[in-house]
Amino acid sequence: MSDTKGPAARRRRTTISGGGGAGSVKQANGTKGHDAGGKPPQCPAGVKAAAPEVSKQHASHNGNVGREESGKRQQQSRNSPRKESSALEDINGRLSCHVLQESLLSSASGYSNYRGILNWCVVMLMLSNARLFLENIIKYGILVDPIQVVSLFLKDPYSWPAACLIIVSNLFILTALYVERRLAVGTISETTGRILHIFNLTFMLTFSSATVLSVTSMTPVGGVFSLGIYTVLFLKLYSYQDANRWCREIRQAKAKSLTRSYSCPDVQQSNGSAVHPLVSYPGNLTHRDMYYFVFAPTLCYQLNFPRSPRIRKRFLIRRLFEMLLVGLIQQWMVPTIQNSMKPFREMDFSRMVERLLKLAVPNHLIWLIFFYWFFHSSMNFVAELLQFGDREFYRDWWNSETVTYFWANWNMPVHKWCLRHFYKPMLKRGTNKFLAQTAVFLVSAFFHEYLVSVPLKMFRLWAFMGMMAQVPLAWFVGRYLNGNYGNAAVWLSLIIGQPIAVLMYFHDYYYLN
Repeated sequence: MSDTKGPAARRRRTTISGGGGAGSVKQANGTKGHDAGGKPPQCPAGVKAAAPEVSKQHASHNGNVGREESGKRQQQSRNSPRKESSALEDINGRLSCHVLQESLLSSASGYSNYRGILNWCVVMLMLSNARLFLENIIKYGILVDPIQVVSLFLKDPYSWPAACLIIVSNLFILTALYVERRLAVGTISETTGRILHIFNLTFMLTFSSATVLSVTSMTPVGGVFSLGIYTVLFLKLYSYQDANRWCREIRQAKAKSLTRSYSCPDVQQSNGSAVHPLVSYPGNLTHRDMYYFVFAPTLCYQLNFPRSPRIRKRFLIRRLFEMLLVGLIQQWMVPTIQNSMKPFREMDFSRMVERLLKLAVPNHLIWLIFFYWFFHSSMNFVAELLQFGDREFYRDWWNSETVTYFWANWNMPVHKWCLRHFYKPMLKRGTNKFLAQTAVFLVSAFFHEYLVSVPLKMFRLWAFMGMMAQVPLAWFVGRYLNGNYGNAAVWLSLIIGQPIAVLMYFHDYYYLN
């Protein structure tokens, strides 16, 4: 009984447990069937249904594997030409490492990034001048003395002739304003107004020079400063009457749409504050407008100047700090000039040349410091206070390849004045271009000599001849020297020419006084 029930019970148990997994059922029954040597035992229905699903899964898995392998083979077949080409390129690169090219320092290479060399030059310049400055301190001590600087302007602390002369200049400013007011309302004719302006400008120059020559308490430095102020006012007032005359011509021509042609569009402020109002002729003929133009860092008048949105205080502080560098002139240049006087008195030519070359470097560096102090620090300081927007006081004159390019770019306020009020009007009258340029140099030479000879109270014409010598020099450099050679010639004229003029005037003044 137990024997007959055992297999059945085992089959029943197997059937019940067959749902647990087909693998275990196959293993149990198959092993037993194979051991008996007969047919394999019949599987239950659940196991028969699961078997095709497992086979389908194996088949799909094999298909996916096959497709992946075929894809890999295709990808490898596609990548193999790339690998071969990169390998060929690598081999060719190792075989040929040279191409047709110029050295970087050759002009034909077209290379222009010399920032590292420029920094090296700056470092070397600082080190060499630090040695000279230390040698100067050891030999002469501290020569910077504010009291001595003040004494250059004043002989007597109770007599201020230069300051009084500058205050008197307000009479000429107000005269030009009131003449323009009379012209605007038609009280006086254009001819009468032109005569009054000519008389005002001429008398301004003659009165200032006569005062400097006649007042014994006027120092040379005070005379240079006051005459410099009067020269600037002369150019400003000439531009003022010219611009207002143009506005009257426009108004008379009934061209109101062109009224803004002599005005600049106002600069919109980003902080949302009120915008500077635009003015039109004759609304510009006010004391406020006149004195803004007098103090503005420009020589050319227009009705509406471009204005900056706000005053930057940090910018002002930086410019003020840079303006203090002028003390280097007193420390460095005065001893060299004083030492050069002995060879001049003895007329020792070799020593004169040696002193000239020795003076050339510090004089040139002082000139560069003066340029930066005046055209960048001082004029930007004044422009920032007045919110004057046009800050183009100079251009890249250091890249000048011709003399004319230098004179047209190192002092933009004077260049704009000459171009607007002197050079272009001469061309419109049919004057030759070369003659117009020569006339500009002639006027510049006159004012250079005026600013030097009158304060020193001696007339040697060194400055005049030096300026007029620029005309043949400009022709020679422009015709025979190009590129770097022209730029070197411009630098050489600046480095050597100025010390010659300084020594000539200093020697003559030292000898006479």
